[in-house]
Amino acid sequence: MALEPLAAECGVEIHGVQIARADDAQMEEIRNAVYEHGVAVFRDQELTPEQHIAFAKAWGGIDLNAYFPLEAAYPEIALVRKRADQQTNIGGAWHTDHSYDQVPAMGSILVARTLPPSGGDTLFSHMGAAYDALSDELKAAIENLSAYHTADHVYKEGGIYSQTDIGGELRGQDVRTGAVHPVVIRHPRTGRKLLYVNPSFTIHFTGQTREESLPLLQQLFAEAMNPTHQCRVVWQHGSVAIWDNRTTWHNAMNDYQGHAREMHRITLTGEPLAA
Repeated sequence: MALEPLAAECGVEIHGVQIARADDAQMEEIRNAVYEHGVAVFRDQELTPEQHIAFAKAWGGIDLNAYFPLEAAYPEIALVRKRADQQTNIGGAWHTDHSYDQVPAMGSILVARTLPPSGGDTLFSHMGAAYDALSDELKAAIENLSAYHTADHVYKEGGIYSQTDIGGELRGQDVRTGAVHPVVIRHPRTGRKLLYVNPSFTIHFTGQTREESLPLLQQLFAEAMNPTHQCRVVWQHGSVAIWDNRTTWHNAMNDYQGHAREMHRITLTGEPLAA
């Protein structure tokens, strides 16, 4: 196996392994790469749905998505898709998957199945690098803060997605979400401090209103969106990406109007977050 950085602070491409046949030593190296770099990309993979599920189980548990359509024969696999006639895409804003859950997902394994001729890349941003870049004053200001996360304004009936052309495909629109997490967490495996807020699901700081929280939240979001901390995953047929939701944000580009795109995603069970 060989590791090639995607960018200076985020992401790595891993060569020389078929992940469906990875042995224990390779799996350990892959895990460490994902935890450290935030996202790992593999090319020229031949991964059946059964192998996708088996590989995910090697990481631990699988979280079933409450909102996305599921593969009928393989409910562990969520379909992240956009038809050629749709304008709106799923995940087209900076976010961290499942931060609205009491125990957020560890990460996801995304397999490219149908791709447009060009476009549809995914951007990732490293929250360890973002935290490190904050001023000492900002670090002190957020050290003991917690924040409330929810997806109700996005997925539930009347939410952002239900008003778009993907609304009819969503499931679980009667689900109500919400969780409080530290603004600064430590990665449970690397020990690195990470910024844990995101513009899609973080609503306000505990004990503050949305309006009171926004000035500081926007400062944190601005640093997290700094291109210095980002990498870009350019999808190809046979590509698989694994990312750590504690370590990264991601943003799916919606720049392929008139073309279909379908990705198969399995979400990996996480563990409680701690400052």
